[in-house]
Amino acid sequence: MAKDVVAILGGTGDQGLGLAYRFAAAGRPVRIGSRKEDRARAAADQVRERFGDADLAGFENAEATRAAAGGIVIVSVPFEHTVGTVKSIRDALEPGTVVVSMGVPLATAVGDVAARTIGVSQGSCAELIDSLVPDDVPVISAFQNVAAHRLLALEEPVECDVIVSGAKAPRKRVMDLCDDIPGTRAIDGGPLYNARYVEQLTALMIGINIRYKLREGTGLRITYI
Repeated sequence: MAKDVVAILGGTGDQGLGLAYRFAAAGRPVRIGSRKEDRARAAADQVRERFGDADLAGFENAEATRAAAGGIVIVSVPFEHTVGTVKSIRDALEPGTVVVSMGVPLATAVGDVAARTIGVSQGSCAELIDSLVPDDVPVISAFQNVAAHRLLALEEPVECDVIVSGAKAPRKRVMDLCDDIPGTRAIDGGPLYNARYVEQLTALMIGINIRYKLREGTGLRITYI
C-alpha cells in the first residue's frame, strides 16, 4: 500500500528536518517547504546526501503543499509564523489533504521564556489553524513533544509517545506516520480540542529540559496502554 506523501512546511528547522530524515529513511515521499525555495532545496539535498534513493524535493511552502495534494501537510513553524504560513498555503490545500499542527503558542513569540505559553482565543495552535483552512481540509494535532535532537540522532530510536488529536479518519492517517519513526508510538488523543492540553505539556517539558540541563530533550510516555 502506497504511503501518503508528506510535505513539511518549516522543514529547514531542526524539528521539521528531523522528521524529513526519519520519513525519508522509512521510504516515505517527502516534500520540504520553506518561505524561500532555495533553502528548501538545500535541506532536501542535505537529506538526500544521507538517503540517496529517497523520494525528496524542496519547494516554496505553497508549492510543497500542492506537491502533497491528497497527502499530509505538516506545519512545523514557530507560533508567530503560523498564521502567515497557513494563509499563504490556503489556496493550495485540496480536499483530502490532512494538515498537521505541530505548533505550540510558546511565550517566546512575545519575548518571554519558552517554558510558558500565551493564550490563543481558539484554545490551541491546532484549533487556530483549523479556523484558517478550508472546511473540507481536516486539521490534526501531533508531534509537539518529539525533541528535535532526538529526531536528528538517526542511529537511535526516538523514545517518545505522540498524542494525536482530531477527527477519527484523518487522525488514523497521522497516527500511521509514527510507524516510520523507530521508538515512537501513536496515542489516540481524541477530538482536536485536546490539543490545548498537549501544547501546554510541551511548555512544561521545555521547563524540565532547562532545569535538568537536558539539551537532547525529554520524551513523553503514557503507561499501561
